[in-house]
Amino acid sequence: MAATILDGKVLAARLRATLATRVAALHFRPGLTVVRVGDDPASGVYVRNKDRAAQEAGFIARTIHLPAATTQAELLGQIAVLNADPAVDGILVQLPLPPQIDAQAAINAVDPAKDVDGFHPINAGRLASGQPGMVPCTPRGVMHLLAESGAPTRGARAVVLGRSQIVGRPMAQLLLTADCTVTIAHSRTADLPAECARADILVAAVGRPELVRADWIKPGAVVLDVGINRLLDGRLAGDVAYAEAAERAGFITPVPGGVGPMTIACLLENTLDAALARRAA
Repeated sequence: MAATILDGKVLAARLRATLATRVAALHFRPGLTVVRVGDDPASGVYVRNKDRAAQEAGFIARTIHLPAATTQAELLGQIAVLNADPAVDGILVQLPLPPQIDAQAAINAVDPAKDVDGFHPINAGRLASGQPGMVPCTPRGVMHLLAESGAPTRGARAVVLGRSQIVGRPMAQLLLTADCTVTIAHSRTADLPAECARADILVAAVGRPELVRADWIKPGAVVLDVGINRLLDGRLAGDVAYAEAAERAGFITPVPGGVGPMTIACLLENTLDAALARRAA
């Protein structure tokens, strides 16, 4: 029996519509500013999609596009200006950055209250210790998709394939908070297929196209594919071999159209949360 597809486009549209309704009821418009350095083509497409989604939901969205030769000091100065601007509720420094800039220094420079990417060490610490703070957008989107599946999380065995600071580790923290029993698996894990095959919930976020095969998946499992990889023939593929996995899983996200749309919707959700928190402080 084929898996039920968790359609991120549909869920993201629903979330954006809910956010637009909430924003329309406010006496202000939340402000989101994206800082982009250089001309990475993928970043350009992603930033345009963010701007469009934010504007359609009633946010004030703008992008500051700095030249590729921008120095680290210049970028940190721009971030300081945005930190001090009361009209800016959310700041996102688009990655990747040019090699002359220390990305972690740029992330650390953002006011944690405006860190809508959820990457600042203070927000990472809050998540790890169960305190409220900004949650990285992709893991937050995965949790929305998991909730959409209706699969129980309490006591479920979850495996997160990948240990990055951006997805893997915060994803594991969110699943722990949802009462899952969580394993983080990675390239040094002994018998990786066997670890994945134990999962009731499998989150693949390793950046290797079609690594996860059908026999890695427990029958009926929820499979959430964060990977997005460009193949030699130009097609996009996730970290999961979708066609064969869909015959074994209970629920599965496609690539594209699964987790990706939820990342942008959750960026807006974070921005609204930040705007309301700042005004309540």
